[in-house]
Amino acid sequence: MSDTAAYLGERAQRVERALDALVPADGSGLREAMRYSLLGGGKRIRPILLLAAAEALGAEAEPLLPFACAVEMIHTYSLIHDDLPVMDDDALRRGRPTSHVRFGEALAVLAGDALLTDAFAVMATASFADPVAAIRAIGEVASAAGSGGMVAGQADDIAAEGGDADLAAVESIHRRKTGALLCAAVRAGGILAGADDAALRGLTVYGDRLGLAFQVVDDVLDATAPSAVTGKSEGRDRERGKRTYAHLLGADGARRRALDLGGEAVLALQPLGSRADVLRALARFVVDERL
Repeated sequence: MSDTAAYLGERAQRVERALDALVPADGSGLREAMRYSLLGGGKRIRPILLLAAAEALGAEAEPLLPFACAVEMIHTYSLIHDDLPVMDDDALRRGRPTSHVRFGEALAVLAGDALLTDAFAVMATASFADPVAAIRAIGEVASAAGSGGMVAGQADDIAAEGGDADLAAVESIHRRKTGALLCAAVRAGGILAGADDAALRGLTVYGDRLGLAFQVVDDVLDATAPSAVTGKSEGRDRERGKRTYAHLLGADGARRRALDLGGEAVLALQPLGSRADVLRALARFVVDERL
């Protein structure tokens, strides 16, 4: 765990420095709101997974930082919008007031819009040796973030509140709302590193299972952990009548499901051999350590 923690810490610092440079302060309220959410903490799991997937295939991390940062910018935009009163209506994120509480709803919406749009400019203007791979990676991220992925998952999550969605429906929501962007980060890292079909298949299964497991763990934490642990308001899923793994399976059943998914993620990396040891350690961190 100490090696994994050191790796996470070092990579998170690199991502943090790059984000700070990509979204510099300019004295405007918009940029202040963008930086407030973007640089306000977080484990940087998605960008680190992109870097780790590429490194497992022998690529260097530095040229990939713009793509890793862009994924984090998109993730941050989604959090800002998810917290809005018309969405999940949450007042706390990462232990601080949410963007709309701090800056007002209008500026929060615009900050999210700007982060999403600027993320694609960051990727499109990155200096990368293989432009075809760069375009493929951008397409992966766009598909995962849009109407077939994260946005669709959020729409169905809202529609399902207070309803009787079954486990299959909840899994479909989770795979898109949370899992799609995380899986796209892993796939994009592989694509940028020149992964062959077999390696990309393994990374895809890994990203899919890990992305779903990540949300299942969040469900458990929302149901059982205090704000000091989650950084969010306690029990918001229950208050809003959300159908979650913890609701449908109970906390213990959801924990078992998360551990099973984490095991499937690790198993999918077998074709990559020891090169994927960091990805295996990250899977254990994302699931086992958080539970």
